[in-house]
Amino acid sequence: MEIEEFKEYVKRGEALSSEEIHQFMNRMSDEARRITFRLNTAYHTPDEVRGLLSELFGYRVPESLRVFPPFYTDFGRNITVGRDVFINACCHFQDHGGVTIGDGCQIGHNVVFATLNHGLSPEDRQNTYPAPIVLGRNVWVGSNATILQGVIIGDNAVIAAGAVVTKDVEPATIVGGVPAKVIRRIGQ
Repeated sequence: MEIEEFKEYVKRGEALSSEEIHQFMNRMSDEARRITFRLNTAYHTPDEVRGLLSELFGYRVPESLRVFPPFYTDFGRNITVGRDVFINACCHFQDHGGVTIGDGCQIGHNVVFATLNHGLSPEDRQNTYPAPIVLGRNVWVGSNATILQGVIIGDNAVIAAGAVVTKDVEPATIVGGVPAKVIRRIGQ
């Protein structure tokens, strides 16, 4: 299996259950750990950080991307970042299902992006199911927030610190809590 074939497969949201997929995911996880260990165990200039992230993500990241390591991912090849994005320290990207971060987004400390979920019934629990996470433009995600699989966050939204986002968030809306609920609309 190759990366583009895997990305097409996960778009269907089917169980990641075959031996071929598990072997591919293990191989990609090993590669992601090799790169993140290099990123996280020494000081790097901002250009060096972007170089390592380009290697990790599999494409040249924008020159305007700023990331404060440590940065964690168990896959790495299904993360897309826009221009003028800032990702603070200790964020965790479980990006098998895909994470897209729009232009101008600000991501606080210790944010978790979780694009996989296990089957609910005991006999299906060993299987994982992918769904993408998409952040629109100028989204601000507060420290220690968790965003779960399949969530779409609209432009200019704010996710309060510590929130667990289980449902889509409308544009220009502030959400917070566990599970996250609307606090108010921005500008109202």
